[in-house]
Amino acid sequence: MTRRGRVCARDPAGVPPGRSWWEPGGMAIAAPSSRITLLAAAADAVAVVVFAAVGRLSHGEADDLLGLLGTIAPFGVGLVAAWTTPVVRRDPAAWQAGVATVVCVAGVGLLLRAGFTGRLPLSFAVVATVSLAVLLLGWRGLAALVARTTHRAVG
Repeated sequence: MTRRGRVCARDPAGVPPGRSWWEPGGMAIAAPSSRITLLAAAADAVAVVVFAAVGRLSHGEADDLLGLLGTIAPFGVGLVAAWTTPVVRRDPAAWQAGVATVVCVAGVGLLLRAGFTGRLPLSFAVVATVSLAVLLLGWRGLAALVARTTHRAVG
């Protein structure tokens, strides 16, 4: 099977997951998985910041940096916990990694928030989990769509 002009996650010649091949004029170029990992980590961090900022704005809380950092902190700890799991580190842009990230960020973040505030309303837990799922799975869905569209355009 030829790889000419195609982008694929798994290459028959043994390219590991997380790397892709593109062959302009028969020359194979591998996209380093470290770049994908860095972009995925940045996208996850942006998602958590957006979640915290939108939450603070929707509740009319002060728009100071210290308050935002305090809101981000428990969910940021959850994000770090997610990135220590093998499923996220192996293929950070995959759906499975997204689900693991949502579980860790929401789970750890909500537990820490409950510990700091002494309460955790069910409505907040549901809205926070759904919002984090939309953000953390949303960018992965868009990335998959772009990759599929690019694959069709090249192929």
